[in-house]
Amino acid sequence: MSAKKLFIVRHAKAEIPTWDKKDFDRNIMDKGAVRAQHIANSLKEVITIDDNTAVLSSTANRAIQTAHIFCSSLEFPLQNILQTKAIYEAYYLDILHIINQIPAHINTLVVFGHNPGLSDLTNYICNSYIELKTSHCAVINLEDGIDFASLSGGTGTLMQTITE
Repeated sequence: MSAKKLFIVRHAKAEIPTWDKKDFDRNIMDKGAVRAQHIANSLKEVITIDDNTAVLSSTANRAIQTAHIFCSSLEFPLQNILQTKAIYEAYYLDILHIINQIPAHINTLVVFGHNPGLSDLTNYICNSYIELKTSHCAVINLEDGIDFASLSGGTGTLMQTITE
């Protein structure tokens, strides 16, 4: 079994919350889109996209818009993005449970979502202490013999955080 890689990406900078728009419906800002594009371009240097790659995103506007920017840059088909509302406002163990459903043949998984869940998940998996800012990407190697179904606390190594 080849080494598995997990990429955790917080959504791009979103518009300020207002009373007349639900949080779920907030869109990314222009400067957020620019930053996301820069980070997606940096991610291209360390990720391999192939038939054993999966992308999972929250269905909130700002997360799926960020996923589209990254996937366009990485040449991952937008129609293949797995979308679930369950990542939105989710506790890190609930996000982990979703990741644990990923099939064994997947070697590379990219997850788009929200804080604090994503930062907490990264820290739980890697025994690290980071806080993902908007558009930041945590690059995690899973330990030998660990697949996404068996991923749990302390079974990954934080290799880097892509911030620009």
